[in-house]
Amino acid sequence: MREHPRVAIVGAGPSGLYAAGALLKGSGDVRIDILDRLPTPYGLLRYGVAPDHTSLQGIQRVLAEPFASDRVRFFGLVELGHDITADELRRGYDAVVYAAGAAEDRRLDVRGEDLLGSRSAREFVAWYCGHPDAEPQSLADVEAAVTFGVGNVAVDVARILLAAPERLATTDMPEAVLAELAAHRVADVWVVGRRGPEHATFTTTELRELLTLDGVQPVLHDPIPEDPEGADRRVRQNLGALRAAAERVVDAPHARLHLAFWRRPVELVGVTGVRAVVLERTGLDSSGRVVGTGEREVVPAQLVLRAIGYRGKPLPGVPFDPEAGVVPNEAGRVVDAAGARPGEYVVGWIKRGPLGVIGTNKSDAAATVTGLLADLEAGLLPAPMGPDAAEVLTGRGRAASTFADWERIDAAEQAAGERFGRPRVKVATWHALTDLVRHGRPGGPLEHEGDPA
Repeated sequence: MREHPRVAIVGAGPSGLYAAGALLKGSGDVRIDILDRLPTPYGLLRYGVAPDHTSLQGIQRVLAEPFASDRVRFFGLVELGHDITADELRRGYDAVVYAAGAAEDRRLDVRGEDLLGSRSAREFVAWYCGHPDAEPQSLADVEAAVTFGVGNVAVDVARILLAAPERLATTDMPEAVLAELAAHRVADVWVVGRRGPEHATFTTTELRELLTLDGVQPVLHDPIPEDPEGADRRVRQNLGALRAAAERVVDAPHARLHLAFWRRPVELVGVTGVRAVVLERTGLDSSGRVVGTGEREVVPAQLVLRAIGYRGKPLPGVPFDPEAGVVPNEAGRVVDAAGARPGEYVVGWIKRGPLGVIGTNKSDAAATVTGLLADLEAGLLPAPMGPDAAEVLTGRGRAASTFADWERIDAAEQAAGERFGRPRVKVATWHALTDLVRHGRPGGPLEHEGDPA
């Protein structure tokens, strides 16, 4: 193995940081540079985990471990294809690991989907998690919301809309988000799935949490079937939780949670904004495919959130499979039409698609890193022939942020939390984030404001 091999990781989310940890454990000599468009590491853990799920946020301590090593550097505010190219990384490092996640979402592909009030659950989650790219969400005129999807993202957005303000008051949500959620008058939230509850991908803990929210009356629009033969434990527990919810009676509820299975959207109705959703009953044909039955119903709604899956988007200068929404690879080694691309690797959702939970990325990253280190040991990787990221960025006059800059952001969030009696308050604007990086203090409000300088 070469002395001091250099590895660049593009993306500081869970998959990238698990890969960094595996590299440190697998080699006592490797040097690692982690690049991210944001000045804040942790990716989906910071901006995708519901703020009221603080136990999951505890994973951050594990993900932060690589940054304690003097063999790891963090380059924030660095965007692939804008500040540095994939070709420059390939020339400057023994290996490049792409850990870009899945930054786009699937569409419903129905008439009216582009009306105001129709958006992806990913965008809604980014808003309440304080992502600097997120657009503010007004709930002023929303009395009913529909979310399409039967996974944990749908559960999260439904729970946030239905939760009493005091449940959210101790989270790290930006103040403007908390104010919007405390003031809204959403009385009905629908969770709609194309298949039956036995096919849903909810995890039971999250489903039970939603079904037992204080002051929320569950309304099940279909009978819950008996446990299918051979069903796994999660499916059995989910169906049991749904049956219990069907029997639950809440005195003087402030809102209703509607669960409607075997339905699909066929149209969003409105002039400029969504006013209703047309649903069609579904069933399975002889080959097991979901098909419409022709039976329709109309659900009044002013907000529609699609939570039907994420997908990756192309990375500049990197092969991409548009059908699967991933970087084509063989066991984590990037390939293109001509075959293998030595020195390029991929981890996480951009490798395998948006499957699994945050912890799934640990074993996934370890598998890719095992292959990378084996290739390095076997002498299969081209030697670096160019400058590393620090030299490229300096030559271009671009100042990346560092892990110390993130620590200042972290301290500012905790200080803001003390003022509001909370553990932290997210710095949620590009303006405030970059001011903390450049000047050590926020120069404006900690709310949404513009794009990065």
